[in-house]
Amino acid sequence: MSTESAGGARPGGCPAHGRIRMYDEQFAADPHGAYARMRPHGAFAPVEIAPGVPATLAIGYDAVLEVMRDDRTFSRNPSTWQQTVPPDCPVLPMMGYRPNVLFTDGAVHARLRGTITDAFARLDPGVLRGQVERHADALVRALGPLGEADLMSGYVQPLPMLVYMDMFGCPPAIAERLVFGMAGIFEATTPAEAEKANNELNEGIYELIALKRSHPGEDVTSWLLAHPAELTDDEVHSQLVLLMGAGTEPEQNLIGNALRLLLSDDRFAGDLSGGSLPIEDALDEVLWTDPPLANYGARFPLRDVEMAGHRLPAHQPVVMSYAAANTDPAKTSDQRTGNRAHLAWGAGPHACPARNHARLIASIAIERLLDGLPDMTLAVPVEELRWRIGMFHRGLVSLPVRYPPVHFPAPATDTGAQRRPAPALTAPAPPAERPAEGRGLMAALRRWWNGE
Repeated sequence: MSTESAGGARPGGCPAHGRIRMYDEQFAADPHGAYARMRPHGAFAPVEIAPGVPATLAIGYDAVLEVMRDDRTFSRNPSTWQQTVPPDCPVLPMMGYRPNVLFTDGAVHARLRGTITDAFARLDPGVLRGQVERHADALVRALGPLGEADLMSGYVQPLPMLVYMDMFGCPPAIAERLVFGMAGIFEATTPAEAEKANNELNEGIYELIALKRSHPGEDVTSWLLAHPAELTDDEVHSQLVLLMGAGTEPEQNLIGNALRLLLSDDRFAGDLSGGSLPIEDALDEVLWTDPPLANYGARFPLRDVEMAGHRLPAHQPVVMSYAAANTDPAKTSDQRTGNRAHLAWGAGPHACPARNHARLIASIAIERLLDGLPDMTLAVPVEELRWRIGMFHRGLVSLPVRYPPVHFPAPATDTGAQRRPAPALTAPAPPAERPAEGRGLMAALRRWWNGE
């Protein structure tokens, strides 16, 4: 089969003719059904990633792995393609060029990646574990007496942000802007939403950099600023956009998707009732079948490329589908427990440098929740759970549960000043028309952070 994947589908007898839209409710509800409809195209399939914006989706395991490993043929820099799409294209905040490690190659990439690798190497796993446990336990204590909760809004979404406020030395006033901006660029469906979210994110991160220039601490932001590579503020900004995006949105999806599995799948739920918590098994399963970042990591061929019977036009996006590649029928195996050959963390020069930290946070988060509220059950049938719209992520809208109310003893006195010695900042004015649920989430985070 020969298919011109980005410029216009030429099925050549293939039964799957049109481009599948990856930005609507139908795709969000059943992405694996969409991947199945793409399979007749072979290793690559023509898709539409935004209205009027075509791309190629790499869906074959071997093809995805080969493309990710070949940075001499497939560049991460989208600059040439970016000139061909409207500046208000809703996927540009996620796919447009930023001078960070994700969108660079060669020596520039090596320099930037070195700063991130060095900064994360300074994180003490024991300290990180303690931070996750402390924040997780506080959230569980708040949920315990209620007897029912939406785990996404009450636990899964705030926990990674609390941990990353520690990790990056970020006070709540700035974190509010970052949460709103990062969530917005993942979910934006209109140009206005994408622009608003992107502006909020950019302004918040520059405010954090200014704080850490004047008041450095033992945190990733300060370590990036002090690195011998002498990053500029713009370079630090771009690395932080990447790191915070990778550390909050996908992290919450990983935790939420694993909890869904543990609470609904008999392979895991039966073990829960017996007191054994197969958390690592559930994480392996999710990383194979529903990876938190499902479709991302676009590559741009530096020239026209013939690969697996497809012509991949120069400078047109070839988006990596980690979810489709992991479930490639040619590679599917029933043995996923302990199998780390999935592509959820990427591969090659751009493989995720913080995957061990991400997995540790998820594992501890789930462990503390299940320890604190051991008799949880889903409040609705699993098939009624809804997935968030957007091609990049795979995450739940909500995860409602019920459990016998639990009343915990009051924690030892721990003031906000003891937890967070960073200097106070004046809170930024909230953006107009910020969603009510976002305001409530960040208000709760601020109260907890300040010890209220």
